[in-house]
Amino acid sequence: MKRQKRNSTDRALTKGYQAGVAGKSRTLCPHDNGEARHMWLSGWRTGREDHWNGYNTLAQVQKLNNM
Repeated sequence: MKRQKRNSTDRALTKGYQAGVAGKSRTLCPHDNGEARHMWLSGWRTGREDHWNGYNTLAQVQKLNNM
């Protein structure tokens, strides 16, 4: 059975969230412009908020699975 490719905007959101939780700078966004950049930055903001609010690793994984 073939695996479907994931939507690039969904992947950008997930990667941005992971970068935000890890405390990385938003200037490290790999996208220059467009929808993927917007989604990456949205994920980054959410990840930073979760990091500041003290979510543990399990809560972060659960949140990623629901995105």
